[in-house]
Amino acid sequence: MTSDQRAGLPPLPESMLPRDHALYRPRHSGRQRPALVAAGVYFLLPLLLLAVGVRPGEFENRQLAEFPSVTDGWDFFTGLSDWADDHIPLREQAVAAADGISRGVFGEPAPLRGPSTGTGPIPEVPSKDPSADRPTPTGHVRVLEGKDDWLYLGLDVEGACDPDFLLGDTLGKLKSLRAAVESSGRRFVLVVPPNKSTAMPEKLPSKYYGADCAAKARDDLWKRLPETGAIDLRSALADEAKRLQAPVYLQRDSHWNHAGAMVMVRRVAEEVQPGVTGSWKVEPAEESKVAADLPTLLGHPEEITLTSYDVLADGKKKAGEPLKGPWDQPKTTTKARGTGIANATALLIGDSFSEQAAPYLSGVFTRFTYQNAATIQADPAATARLMVQNDVVVVEMVERNVVIGASSLLAEGTLNEIKAQLAANPKR
Repeated sequence: MTSDQRAGLPPLPESMLPRDHALYRPRHSGRQRPALVAAGVYFLLPLLLLAVGVRPGEFENRQLAEFPSVTDGWDFFTGLSDWADDHIPLREQAVAAADGISRGVFGEPAPLRGPSTGTGPIPEVPSKDPSADRPTPTGHVRVLEGKDDWLYLGLDVEGACDPDFLLGDTLGKLKSLRAAVESSGRRFVLVVPPNKSTAMPEKLPSKYYGADCAAKARDDLWKRLPETGAIDLRSALADEAKRLQAPVYLQRDSHWNHAGAMVMVRRVAEEVQPGVTGSWKVEPAEESKVAADLPTLLGHPEEITLTSYDVLADGKKKAGEPLKGPWDQPKTTTKARGTGIANATALLIGDSFSEQAAPYLSGVFTRFTYQNAATIQADPAATARLMVQNDVVVVEMVERNVVIGASSLLAEGTLNEIKAQLAANPKR
């Protein structure tokens, strides 16, 4: 006799008992079947969409999460969740629908959370403040909706409140990188553009979730940044905005415009070869329409107009065609020596803020290479070889990426590879 029989339980599964039996339970009740169908649609529809070629896009001002490695230990499971969230097909359309429903029904933006940036404790949720310009979010959001229809990237706040790495560790890695480059006989230039929320705080909403911890992180960064020898662009950007009587950051996008990018271009060129910009003449060139990143995060894409420039290095003529994207791999251009041309081979490794500056820098160096930092992870050794091949290494890292510590350039394996190759190939 089995233990189940001794306990008085029937020898058959509950679903196979006669219907009038006291222990009869149907295998699938009326409520279970719809639940099973819904679960099947939830899990199988994304796979079917992937099979027919529907792919998620990078619309959140960041790369999609990569599939985690089984060697990550328990982090494999947390990473798997981020990967699954990012790779659901039609995710952008779902964001748009959620925001439209929230605004249409409740009269406020949807509480769309940004990507996770760390593992810190969840702060207490404040109550809504009726004095705010708009309803105060009760958590971190992808986009902060500010005054006069200005938008700000929510990651500026969330990343500051919950960074991936301690600021001291990130600054230490930047100092270590500088030491490795300079000890090999090469020049190192580090430039940090301020976040839009730092450069133009006057358009932020009067109250928003995370304001206090974001302000503390911002103040800590700019107080300690001189440790790294970085170029601080804040005052130069403010001076340029005052001269132009116009913003140098974009109203509906998280980046600067071409005028802001030109501030970086001048400072970098002068750092490498003082006085080289004295002959430059910069003229407005053409207008182009591009997709703004912040409205896309809210679910309703918009186009904005950008005005580019022609840089006449000798004050008379444009020095050839500049580098152009896409920036999925490093690109190099060369120029003949001449007035207004810095006589140096330079490598710029930067984030999305460099994508507007790189084309201008490519016209004012005898040889110039640009690599987007997001491509480093695929082949760190190739990045180290690029450093070896150049006289000057320029690193641009926007404020939020320094605060968060989010750069493939600062990964331990990448730094070790760079140090090894630079030490083995000193500049003579």
